[in-house]
Amino acid sequence: MTNDTLAALQELIDVVAKLRSPEGGCPWDLAQTPETLTPYVIEEAYEVVDAIKSGDKNAIAEELGDLLLQVVLQAQIASEYQQFSLKEVAQGISQKLICRHPHVFGNDVETRHVASIDEVRQNWEQIKAEEKGETPDNKKLSAKLSRYAKTLPPMIAAMKISQKAAAAGFEWENIDGVWAKFHEELAEFEQALEQETPAEQQAELGDLLFSIIQLARWYNLDPSEALQGTNQRFIQRLQKMEAFANRPLSDYTLDELEALWQQAKAKLAQER
Repeated sequence: MTNDTLAALQELIDVVAKLRSPEGGCPWDLAQTPETLTPYVIEEAYEVVDAIKSGDKNAIAEELGDLLLQVVLQAQIASEYQQFSLKEVAQGISQKLICRHPHVFGNDVETRHVASIDEVRQNWEQIKAEEKGETPDNKKLSAKLSRYAKTLPPMIAAMKISQKAAAAGFEWENIDGVWAKFHEELAEFEQALEQETPAEQQAELGDLLFSIIQLARWYNLDPSEALQGTNQRFIQRLQKMEAFANRPLSDYTLDELEALWQQAKAKLAQER
């Protein structure tokens, strides 16, 4: 890392410290806690992904900066309570990377040889399990799946949980069983909407969504990407509707909105 890079990082650290200073700092920044900042961590991570997909190098750099801010801010707050600092954060991840890449950093010639990316991944998982005190005798599938549920966005977690459970043998014999499960969950959700409490309706909705993710897994589809695409298409069609409209959409009847929707859909199809 160059001196200029280190200086830039130090400047960011100093700026965040100033924002958090009780003397002359920003009231908003001073009011934040690790918990209140959690939504921003998630939001900024997703914005980084969106920027990378766009291929816009300026947007990528900007969004990575916003995400880096969240890391520095979390570390600053922790340091104020003598919990840890950015130094411990950086040292911790460096040591983790060194430990989990013996084929790069190890001194033993044998450990420095890996035959494939799959072997690298297997070694990573084995070392990770050892770090967490897991052994073949006490490692439980439920513990691993629980970590996914706690640390990943729900849809991504559901896919991971499904994949790991299937790899352990908890799987249907064929796609017919998956479709049967989907229809079963759909019927239970419909019944819950008619007869059950909101809590039970919520539970059945979750079961239905999980069954859809099973279908996606069997057909090698990415449900997160699929939903993201639908969101984008909806917004694009809405933009076209607004372009065709001569007054606010809220002033249109439902039938008029449907006509605008179909007009927008047809126009976008022509532009592809």
